[in-house]
Parts: sequence; C-alpha cells; structure tokens
Amino acid sequence: RKAAQQGSARAQCSSGLFYETGWGVTQDYAEATKWYKKAADGGSAPAQCNLAYCYQVGRGVPKSDADAVSWYKKAAEKGLPRAQNNLALCYEKGTGVAKNQQEAVKWYKKAAEQGDAVAQCNLGYCYEAGIGTPKSYTEAVKWYKKAAENGSARAQNNLACCYQSGNGVPKNDAEALSWFRKAAVQGYTASQNSIGYCYEAGLGVSVDYEEAVKWYRSAALDGYAMAQYNLGRCYETGRGVRMSIAEAIEWYEKAAAQGNQKAKEGLARLRG
Repeated sequence: RKAAQQGSARAQCSSGLFYETGWGVTQDYAEATKWYKKAADGGSAPAQCNLAYCYQVGRGVPKSDADAVSWYKKAAEKGLPRAQNNLALCYEKGTGVAKNQQEAVKWYKKAAEQGDAVAQCNLGYCYEAGIGTPKSYTEAVKWYKKAAENGSARAQNNLACCYQSGNGVPKNDAEALSWFRKAAVQGYTASQNSIGYCYEAGLGVSVDYEEAVKWYRSAALDGYAMAQYNLGRCYETGRGVRMSIAEAIEWYEKAAAQGNQKAKEGLARLRG
C-alpha cells in the first residue's frame, strides 16, 4: 500500500486487484478502479486491461463499452495478450467500436502467437467459420490444437468435433473421443454430451448404453439442453436405463424450457 501511495504503478495495480477481489481488504469496486486508474495512467498494461474490464461490466465505474475499448487498446498496443484478445472480441462483436472482423482476426493472431489459449481458440473459430478471414479448416485445426494443448476445454471440444467430422484432419473417432474426454474432465458439458453419444452410437468405442446415460446425465444435471433431451430420449426408449415416461417428460421439459425443439416434439408425442 505504501509503494502504491508513492506512485509505483505495479503496486497500484496490485492494490486495485486486492480491492476488486477482497483479498486482505474489504471488497470495494470503486476503490479498485481508483487504483487501477492511477496505475493505468502510469502506463501499467495489466492495470489498463483490468480497468477496461471494469468499464465493460460496470464494476466500480459506470458501464461504458467505448471506454473499455479505449483502455483495452492501450494495453493491447503494449503487447498484453489478454487485452489483445479482449479487444479482438470487441471488434468481432462491434462492442464499443465499429464492427470489424478483419481487425478482430489481427488482434486474435497477435495474442495467439504469444501463446494465449483463449485467443488461439477464438482464432481457430474464425478460420472454421470464415469470420474476418477466408474459411480454412486446416488453419482452424492448427490453432485449436495449440489451444487444446494449452488446456482450453473449448478448444479441446472443437478439435474433437473436427476429428469426428473430418474437417481439417482425417476423420478419427477414437482421437475425437480422446479430446472430448480431456474437455469433459474440465466440466465442459458439450463434450460430456458428445461422449454420451459416442457410447450410444459406438463412435471410437464399443457401444455401451449405460455409459452413454452416465455421460448424458452428467451434462444434463449441469443444465446442458441437448443432454437433457438425450437423457429424456433414453428414458422414453429404455436405452441404458429402465424405461420411464414420467422421467422422459421431466427431462424433455427441462430441455424444452431452454428452447430445444426436439424436446418440444418429444413432449408433444408423449402427451398426445
């Protein structure tokens, strides 16, 4: 605190973080942004990025997407990967700045080349979907793999999907399942649902309906709509679990409440 009061930008940024998180002090967002601003004005890129986020979500300051972009840009131009990724996202979505997908890709790439897993995954998705750059499954896989190896669950899931569909890599169900498992153990519900389907359909593994139900249930309990539908379908058909129309309806209702069309059709079918 003494160093922060004496003008150390690094110490000021740390003080901001302490107040934002309530670590060792009473949590106070206004006090946090006060210290972030001092550090940001002193040229601290982490403080500039943290201040930008506070503006983006309205934490301790009035919400302002334009101010968020301004501070993200300052930190990004200093080479901070987190700020580069967040600035790219603003350009991609048109949040606080005119939408410019080419500019988004430029900043994702700067962060990705520094090893930022979130940016690597975002860049992979841009190549997969043709956002701000020509579509290239090969490039998508390249960046998904980097991010996946850096521990990004979303990238592990997306890479698994590429192996399952044969986009950018030779189709390989066993490799897909392997990457789905890595994401699933991190709690990534889409991957948990996909593992369930792999066991149900025998993709990269022997058919095992009970194991499929286990994975569907795991994702369904976490609120993943497609897994809720799949679990309901298993109850309706008695696949891997004792048949129960009441249970099927319960899970279809949960999925339908989230807008799942197949679940709505299942409810209409069971209710006549």
